[in-house]
Amino acid sequence: MPRIDKKENIAMESITDIIRIMSNLPDIDLMVAAMRDEMVRLRRDFHAHPELGFKEKRTSGIIAGYLKGLGMEVREGIAKTGVTGLLKGASPGRTVMLRADMDALPIQEKSEAPYRSVNAGVMHACGHDGHMAILLGAAAVLSEQREHIQGQIKFVFQPAEERIGGARCMIEEGVLEDPHVDAAFALHIFSAIPTGTLCWSKGIMMAAMDSFTLRIKGKGGHSSMPEEGVDAIRAGARVVTGLQSLNACDASRPRSSLINIGTIRGGDANNVIAEEVELTGTVRTLDSHTRAGFPAAMVGVIRKIADEMKASFELDYEHGYPPLVNDPDMTGLLIEIAGSMPLVTDLIEMPPVMASEDMAFYLERVPGCFFFLGAGSPGKGLNKLLHTSDFDFDENAMTVGATILSKSALSFLDKESPKQGASSRLHEIDEA
Repeated sequence: MPRIDKKENIAMESITDIIRIMSNLPDIDLMVAAMRDEMVRLRRDFHAHPELGFKEKRTSGIIAGYLKGLGMEVREGIAKTGVTGLLKGASPGRTVMLRADMDALPIQEKSEAPYRSVNAGVMHACGHDGHMAILLGAAAVLSEQREHIQGQIKFVFQPAEERIGGARCMIEEGVLEDPHVDAAFALHIFSAIPTGTLCWSKGIMMAAMDSFTLRIKGKGGHSSMPEEGVDAIRAGARVVTGLQSLNACDASRPRSSLINIGTIRGGDANNVIAEEVELTGTVRTLDSHTRAGFPAAMVGVIRKIADEMKASFELDYEHGYPPLVNDPDMTGLLIEIAGSMPLVTDLIEMPPVMASEDMAFYLERVPGCFFFLGAGSPGKGLNKLLHTSDFDFDENAMTVGATILSKSALSFLDKESPKQGASSRLHEIDEA
């Protein structure tokens, strides 16, 4: 992993510490600080009761009730379980969207924490529990500012980010309209970097992710007479190796495309030449030209091998998440705000990564910014990778996230332009 320049992280062990640190700061900072314990309570409840994509019924019910309690206009049942809350300001204006994802992963949690999952085989291993708590904290704070708001803030709680692409379904059901969304902000907790650190990119930040199913058909036979059959498994093995030639690199970034074979299924007995084998996988690309040409490039590799082995094949290729592209102006607004916050100790401009996020669907349609929120504390053992059975994060990061989202929404609606001055706080990733 690239080495990241770090400043000393601010330790926030209690609400008293936070208020002491921010005693001379504006009301938003203090109001979010006062919400810390409530955000922790919400996060731990969500963590203990995880639900998979499009099944977030308990989760969405709690969120809807919370937003109604804040006096917002609430819509439920969007894309099955999605929820939105609309906060109307005192005067008309533009609309900014703040988004969190709700779904958990099919992972059995290995934890002794008192808030560990009570649902067997399901776990919040990607920080979505924190995302929801952060956004609810921001909603509570911003609802107290409605008399000072020009425009609307739309709080979007989206189902099924993991692999399914719930954002696309939310858009199809009108989440970006009524009122029309003019800008969008969202974050992702990342415990591999310390609390107080933000990672961001202007332009392309994350890759497109497509998926495919490949069926290779040969001719069955007895394993003692391979010359009489066409071994689909052997053809599949050659295809796996051949497709790796499409994992392209260039001088300007570590990768521009990445193909992965996730499953291989075929054969019925150990002494039979397999007649058919099925391979599934993903393709990740960073630009539209590479993405558009990838299916044809795959067919070229597969056909050459299949012809040599007298096999046939079928390739089903499905376009999934687009690349996640941050708007330069919205990113500038966000890093100016973060650069003025004492709780933010590092701002790191990062190169594009090959991971994918369905926030990309929203950012295809409206300008916005998505960023990684540091939530690691190695001294507490809170530096585990996402999607692991022992994942957890530093809950102090939620104060940082809720403050940044709140201030970004207010700044956009106030039509403030990003100012200069944060450059001294920015660091480049040092490629080790």
